[in-house]
Amino acid sequence: ISSWNSIPSKSSGINAEYGGQEYAQVLKLLGNGRLEAQCFDGVKRLCHIRGKLRKKVWINQGDIILIGLRDYQDSKADVIQKYNPDEARNLKAYKELPETAKINDAQIDDDNDLDGIEFQDDIDGESDEAD
Repeated sequence: ISSWNSIPSKSSGINAEYGGQEYAQVLKLLGNGRLEAQCFDGVKRLCHIRGKLRKKVWINQGDIILIGLRDYQDSKADVIQKYNPDEARNLKAYKELPETAKINDAQIDDDNDLDGIEFQDDIDGESDEAD
């Protein structure tokens, strides 16, 4: 029986890593409550989103998560908690996460970049520029 199941979740504050747990970053969502995560101990693991989080906490690619390691399967783990970007920055400040960890901010660019898409304002071949 894993020890992470008996740890109460806190509604405020940050749950720290206990024995048998590891911080990870989501690489790919696989569907059916599963995801692939790169743990900060250097191991890539297949993770299962436990029922308490499914359909309540939406996990996306690049998110920082806390996983519970399995005693009997090193390549698999269970997602215990998802950290929002502010909590992840706090973990990085407390030296819980390595400096190389990239935090997914989902910021909106104000430079109207449109990702390289150009729109033309001409209708019927006419241009808005001076003739």
